[in-house]
Amino acid sequence: MRLALFGGSFDPIHWGHVRPVQEARDRLGLEKVVYLPTASPPHKRAPHQAPRAPAAARFAMVEMALLPEEGLFASDLELRSGEPAYTIDTLERFRREGEEAGRELELHLIVGSDSLAELHTWRRWQEILTLARLVVLDRSGSRLGAAGSGHAALAPEIAALLDRGEIDVIEDALVDLSSTVIRERLAAESYDGDWLEEAMPPLVVDYLRKYRFYR
Repeated sequence: MRLALFGGSFDPIHWGHVRPVQEARDRLGLEKVVYLPTASPPHKRAPHQAPRAPAAARFAMVEMALLPEEGLFASDLELRSGEPAYTIDTLERFRREGEEAGRELELHLIVGSDSLAELHTWRRWQEILTLARLVVLDRSGSRLGAAGSGHAALAPEIAALLDRGEIDVIEDALVDLSSTVIRERLAAESYDGDWLEEAMPPLVVDYLRKYRFYR
């Protein structure tokens, strides 16, 4: 099975988390993509970086956003302990569970271009490269897929993988949306604006209008 994992705070989830992933799934023939909302992102330790909405609410929003999306699923694996979740541990767990069930998994890890630049700071990051093939949702104009272009902030090992074509780059894939901007607008404006319907799936909009986590 060609299985991809996609982690994040999803605080809140929006179309920028969904449409590019479906594009990657279609282009690469991924059979299943599992979204993994995290309770406490290890790279966001400062108090102002902590997720605003409760973990259970963020997971609920991810589930609602993905209900109509073929091949996209939500997992609460990284929420269960309430502790920081590390990508290497999650990948090892999926690999182990696949082996125990007798399933051969071809693991992929979906990240944004910003996360790719920070990957060398992640726990046991070299092992991540051996467990999963990276799929990068590349911002328009960064040209990660071109050898020698957009490599300046990357660890040499990662730049080399790019140059050899061993990382899948989905160019111009990102929708121009940001969870941070959405939270700021919700805190400052009415929840009834039409912009909200354009930013995220309808069930998520209804959920936010009812519970108003970001006021």
